[in-house]
Amino acid sequence: MITTTRKRAFGGLALLGASALVLAGCAAAPEETPDETEALDFTPCIVSDAGGWDDKSFNEAAYDGMEQAAAELGVEFTAVESADENAYEPNVQQMVDQGCDIIVTVGFLLAEATTNAATANPDINFAIIDEFIDAPNVKPIQFNTVEAAFLAGYVAASYSETGVVGTFGGIPIPPVTIFMDGFVQGVDYYNEQKGTSVQALGWDLAGQTGAFTGGFAPGTEALTTAQGLIDQNADVLLPVGGPIYFSAAEAIRDSGRSIALMGVDKDIFVSDPDIADLVLTSVLKNISTAVYDVVTGAATGGFDSAPYVGTLENGGVGIAPFHDFESTVDAELAGEVEALIAGIIDGSIEVTSPASPGQ
Repeated sequence: MITTTRKRAFGGLALLGASALVLAGCAAAPEETPDETEALDFTPCIVSDAGGWDDKSFNEAAYDGMEQAAAELGVEFTAVESADENAYEPNVQQMVDQGCDIIVTVGFLLAEATTNAATANPDINFAIIDEFIDAPNVKPIQFNTVEAAFLAGYVAASYSETGVVGTFGGIPIPPVTIFMDGFVQGVDYYNEQKGTSVQALGWDLAGQTGAFTGGFAPGTEALTTAQGLIDQNADVLLPVGGPIYFSAAEAIRDSGRSIALMGVDKDIFVSDPDIADLVLTSVLKNISTAVYDVVTGAATGGFDSAPYVGTLENGGVGIAPFHDFESTVDAELAGEVEALIAGIIDGSIEVTSPASPGQ
């Protein structure tokens, strides 16, 4: 468990009060000494999934948002990391027992633990990322990631020299498969527009089946799955599942070939400099901003249970820059991506997924 202290309090307000008292002191001595500061009585808490805070992706982004919110509010926050799925229920209960005012649970897999705790504790507010829970004290934070992943698929198809790109996931759950749906549709759209036949391996869009490692941890399964795609001549990989991309990067380096990696959730070019040279782009979910907004809103009485859904239109999802690949991608690609974004937002380009929020 991590407890982080942020005691900035309301210094500006306190300073103004102190100045007024100094001026008044020229005429008469103050009758009593006022408090210098008044800290906000609010304790936000956050529980990770099994990916952990250092996944440089999903959990880390949520932690960043909590840290920023606590700093802004001048309060302490408590973060507890889940070692595996057996820890979800006790970790959420631990936060309840510690008197947290809002508990953010990071991920679809914590839905049952969150539902149980929210039902048993109607006076505590909760927020859950990547799942919808219908309860007056739970704020769903969701993302229509299929829109951004569509852009990544289009970019992958444009970049590929072998005409083969690939994706694989950690676990076949909606927050993962929604990336794969968008990726394959983006490749298909590129083929339609350019008259090409780039193949997208690892995901059958119609059948909703594909390649998965069985978890969100890097290791043999992820390495083997990535290697399998490389052996089929894929030269762009999109691993979807937090730190499983570590193993994909290892497989790319082991191959000795020119293969590009795509990240998810955060811009892994920035969050993981060790593999930055491999990163073509990342599919972004603006988790940190969503967590920040929900926590700071709750602290000031602005909590509500209406779902937040991140889209291209509201900036909740997006695609990262090409960074070191800027000079190697097609010169027209950036402009084409901007046109795709406009088309998705105005509805002229249809992008769908059975995993989209509200489906």
